[in-house]
Amino acid sequence: MRILVSGLLLAMGFAATASAQTVNGTYSVAGTNADGTAYKGAAEITWNGTACSISWQTGSNSAGTCLLTGKAFGASYQLGDATGIAVYELQPDGTLKGQWTAVGTNGIGTETLSPSK
Repeated sequence: MRILVSGLLLAMGFAATASAQTVNGTYSVAGTNADGTAYKGAAEITWNGTACSISWQTGSNSAGTCLLTGKAFGASYQLGDATGIAVYELQPDGTLKGQWTAVGTNGIGTETLSPSK
């Protein structure tokens, strides 16, 4: 039984590593603010073990912590004095499509992160 549990834990570790490698590097950003205005920019995702760091440059700079679970990619971030959250779905081509909001924001924005080639 101990060998089976060890094998499962090892397999889960490899699966987490494989998932982590599918979301990494520089992305182009295209989004819409809660008020409907559009923005563009860049994002950088860097893995730190089982979680990651993310930073955005979209006219203002923000940074946060992120993780990937299956096809769900989530990030918390700080933009000035506001704390926010973004939730994306990993697409087969590596693109992340999602929504975001922040404390004090009246509504939800949308955002697409496309891997830079």
